[in-house]
Amino acid sequence: MLDHVALFVSGDSRRRVPEPATDTSTPPASSAPEVDVRDETPSVRCPYCKRPFRRPAFESLHRGLEHHERLSDRERAAAERAARDERAALRHFRLYALGVLVVLYFGLLIVAAVVV
Repeated sequence: MLDHVALFVSGDSRRRVPEPATDTSTPPASSAPEVDVRDETPSVRCPYCKRPFRRPAFESLHRGLEHHERLSDRERAAAERAARDERAALRHFRLYALGVLVVLYFGLLIVAAVVV
């Protein structure tokens, strides 16, 4: 019974049961290099908890949220500026998404009116 199940699972047309992998200690060799090429710029780290960030604005937001009691006036102003920029970007995205939904809705409404 199990031979038939293994036959269908393996997809082998010569009715052989596939052998289990013998060496699983090393990862399979691939032709892709193990290099991260996303961005060459070094990441910014939080001076208090050493958490890495890809952009200085993200690090400023983090410091304003997680370490607000330890900030100087200059750091607090940078965190508030980053939060204000983040709110503006989020508002822009929401308006853009709303516009896309309105255009999609009226586009489908016109198509439905033409088809019916």
